[in-house]
Parts: sequence; structure tokens; C-alpha cells
Amino acid sequence: MAALPRLPTLLIDCPASFLHRRSFALTEVDYSIRRRKGRSSAVTCSAFGGPSSSEISSTAKIQSEVLSPFRTVRMFFYIAFIASGSLGGFIALSQLVGALANPSRAADVTDILKDLAIDIGAVSAFAFLYYRENNAKNAQVARLSREEFLSNLKLRVDERRIVPLCAFRGIARLVILASPASFIQDSFKLSEPFSDRLLEQGILVVPFVTDGGSPKFEYEDKEETKDIDSKRKRLWQLAPVYAAEWNEWLNEQKKLAKVSPESPVYLSLRMDGRVRGSGVGYPPWNAFVVQLPPVKGIWTGLLDGMDGRV
Repeated sequence: MAALPRLPTLLIDCPASFLHRRSFALTEVDYSIRRRKGRSSAVTCSAFGGPSSSEISSTAKIQSEVLSPFRTVRMFFYIAFIASGSLGGFIALSQLVGALANPSRAADVTDILKDLAIDIGAVSAFAFLYYRENNAKNAQVARLSREEFLSNLKLRVDERRIVPLCAFRGIARLVILASPASFIQDSFKLSEPFSDRLLEQGILVVPFVTDGGSPKFEYEDKEETKDIDSKRKRLWQLAPVYAAEWNEWLNEQKKLAKVSPESPVYLSLRMDGRVRGSGVGYPPWNAFVVQLPPVKGIWTGLLDGMDGRV
């Protein structure tokens, strides 16, 4: 079964209060909108139905330029070389016609044919390079557009707070798990031994139920397990809202990856919002705790986005 396609980056238009917030308090997750003296801070991520497709495409193109700043330069030189080779080929072709029409220049035909072959080869080579570069650019823009869609999906933090996914950029590493309720319950149990480490690494799970069920997260609620239960609740506290929009995005990813619509899948995001990895089945909790650096300490901020092996 093929893995979900990886999306290279999430460059999201969020307010500075979210983008520059680098601390992750494990005692609570507080993403409420804060009002300050003389001004207010509000979530500006585009809501569904707000931006037009042309606006999204324009944003994705700008992001693509940021990620591949030399691509435009390369494509410019490819076009210049194609034009130069085409001009040289036209000149060589006219010389060939003249040489064939004049028996006294028959000795020049071989050299002219060599020059013409070089020009045709150069044009073909640079045309192929341009075609490949243009395809890569279009694929990247398409992926960025899909990630922009993802960034606007909404999450419920608690009974009173609903925020867009982009609000967690620089704050947490989200792991999106889309599967039937029973599969999510099994994943919840498998994550139990790693709860401490997962929270230290800023991981928060987003369980999205695909079969209409309701997973039951069981806690012992004993005094001796109070601390671990509290951490497990924080680890699994997020919940997707507006299921139709989540389904639309996930079904598109499965279709592109040629994954069955019924297959349970996971998607892990980096601290900076880029997609770190994806796949079919249970999230590799044990691999996360080995590969990911903690979000606290002297390296916090410096290593944002350097989330270990992908």
C-alpha cells in the first residue's frame, strides 16, 4: 500500500502572535485570542469559502518562489539557450540549403551537418530540462495549494475554543490520525507508554473518525495514575470540526496516493507546519520519541523544523 504523498511545506498566513510564539506549555494548551491595550489580535487565516481559487493559486506561487528561489533563473536560462540553439539551427539549416544547391560548397556539407546536429541536440536537451523544471514547479504549487487548504481546517481545543490548524505553527507537532473509531482506540492504547516523551517533543494528536463512530478513551482515574492520565488527555485533547471539509481534504490525498478510501492513515507535521511524514496504519510512536528533539531547552527555536529523519 502506497504511503500518502508528502507535502513539502506549510507557509501559512497567521497572525504574529501565533507565528512567533515558540513556547509550548505542557501544563495547558492555551490558544485563546488575546486582546491587548488599544488593539486586538484576531485569527486571520482564510476561512473556507473566503478566498477565491485565484487567490489561493497566487499565494501558492509566491510560496513556491520562496522555497525554490533559483528555479525561475534556471528556467530563464533554459529558454535563452533554447532560443540561441534554435537561432543557430536556423542559420545552419540555411547554410545547408545553400551548400546543397552549390556543388562548389559540397565539402562544407559535413561540417554544417555537425553544427546542425549540435544545435538540435542542445535545443532538445534544454527543452527537456525546462519541461522537467516546469512540471516540478506545477507539482509543488499544487501541493502547496493543498497544504493551504489543510492550514485552514479547524480544530477544537476545548468546549469554548476553535482555532485553525495554522495556529499551531511553531507551537506543536501535530499528528493527524484518520481512521475508524476502533482503530483510533487501539492507537490511543499503543501511545500510552510514550505519553511523557511525546508531550516533551510537542506532539499533539488530532484523531479524525472516518466511520461516524465515537472512540472511547479510557483512563484509570486513580490517584497514582493521575499525572499520566492528565498527560494522555492533553496528548489527545484536539478534535477536528467541520468534518465535511476534513473529509474533502483527506479523500483528495488518498486519491492522489492511490490509497483505499477505507484505509487508516496518519500524517505528521513539523513544528514549522511542513509535513514530516505520512503513511497507512498506526502512527510510529516509538519512532517519534527517538527521532524528534524536545521543544524545550537551549536548542529551542534554533532547531525548529529540524525534526530528525524523514
